[in-house]
Amino acid sequence: MKASKSLKVVMVPWLAMGHLTPFLELSKSLAKNGLQVYFVTTPNNIARLPKLPPNLTSSITLVSIPLPHLDGVPDQAESSMDVPSILQPLLKMRFDLLESPISAFLEEVQPDWILYDFTSYWIPTMAAKMGVSCAYIALFNAASLSFIGPPSALLGNVRSSLDDYTVVPCWIPFESDIAYRPYEVVKFEHSVDARIATSDTVRFGNSIAGCDFVGIRTSPEFEPIWINLLEKLYGKIVLPIGFLFPDCNNDDNEDLNCDNWAFFKEWLDRHEPGSVLYVAFGSESSLTQEEVYELGFGLEHSGVPFVLILQDPPGSDKNVIDMLPEGFVGRVAGRGLVHRGWAPQVKILRHQAIRGFLSHCGWNSVIEGLGLGRVLVLLPVMNDQGLVARLLVGQGLGVEIERGEKDGALRSESVIKAVRLAMVEKEGEEVRIKCRNMTSVFGDNKLNDGYIEAFVSYLEENKKSK
Repeated sequence: MKASKSLKVVMVPWLAMGHLTPFLELSKSLAKNGLQVYFVTTPNNIARLPKLPPNLTSSITLVSIPLPHLDGVPDQAESSMDVPSILQPLLKMRFDLLESPISAFLEEVQPDWILYDFTSYWIPTMAAKMGVSCAYIALFNAASLSFIGPPSALLGNVRSSLDDYTVVPCWIPFESDIAYRPYEVVKFEHSVDARIATSDTVRFGNSIAGCDFVGIRTSPEFEPIWINLLEKLYGKIVLPIGFLFPDCNNDDNEDLNCDNWAFFKEWLDRHEPGSVLYVAFGSESSLTQEEVYELGFGLEHSGVPFVLILQDPPGSDKNVIDMLPEGFVGRVAGRGLVHRGWAPQVKILRHQAIRGFLSHCGWNSVIEGLGLGRVLVLLPVMNDQGLVARLLVGQGLGVEIERGEKDGALRSESVIKAVRLAMVEKEGEEVRIKCRNMTSVFGDNKLNDGYIEAFVSYLEENKKSK
């Protein structure tokens, strides 16, 4: 049964395509169930979003609020993909300047619910003053959030050093190997450093502590013990919303820039079914010069056909193709397709020629890969990606590329070994089968729609009276 259109929901995602896109998918799911949705972000990000399906344009309002100026951040930078990682704290400071205009908008609309991202830690206080219900929408898996910890640990700053992130915390009561490796911790040091901006630990802590409940992008079919633990750690309802898997049969779910699909399709059509490895690292994860070189050398000598998608490093004038081994593009011509810039990822992944996905372990990409049954080759780069990799390896759902134990150095030999194991060697068949079987969890529309319907029912039954 559809909810009443009188139920108004405001969405406030973080300024990253990996957050904007699933928030938009959730918005579309809510609109299909009869809710009126207001999706709040900045002008440049609205321009980057996929086009809304015509049947939902009357139910979803895209609300454009200009991002105020902040010294140290380019005015045109409205997304985390626009700035290098060192500027991420300043971008979050700039995002915080939206607190006042968003408050004014909420006063005007008077929504029933505010659904917000972890960066918007000021939303719960704002919602309480207005007497409006609010929910934190967690776009991370339950295992990663359990490792990060309960609000008391986040706000109490119980991890006194970065080394504390390399061990399983005391609040996880069962055996686990989900923790960061020392070289991974160095990469997110800026996100827990409160000397520049409000740290991510404070943002997470307040977002969780102040909400009425948590909606999480996962399901009990995938990680039941972690969801149960997270509910105990948070001391409040943690409601799975499914995986928000994009509708592969609906071109409106692809980015507007889909003109190059024919180019990829023509190349893929020339290859045998289940023979090609797709390699991509999302919109934010940047590899170093050395990593691009070693990755390229490894792919070249793996003997496996591949599609390699690379992005120029944000804030740099380097051409990422120049970072590959000299003569690489010419030597792999025919067996390897190299592309710089945006690519229609879901369309490529669903092509019958694709067998595997070498990924940075971003949760969006993992969902898309497993939703289509592709075997995963794991190369975590930043943020929570190392934790995601540990979870997947523990469940037999991927092959992680080994790095140097102390410095995290990537070597071509490790790329070759992992790619061949996942893609062609007999020893990798069990992993390939497990990944194929995940389509019944990550890609099952009926299962995931059921979680959305339960989520909508909860919103209807638990909104605050005005």
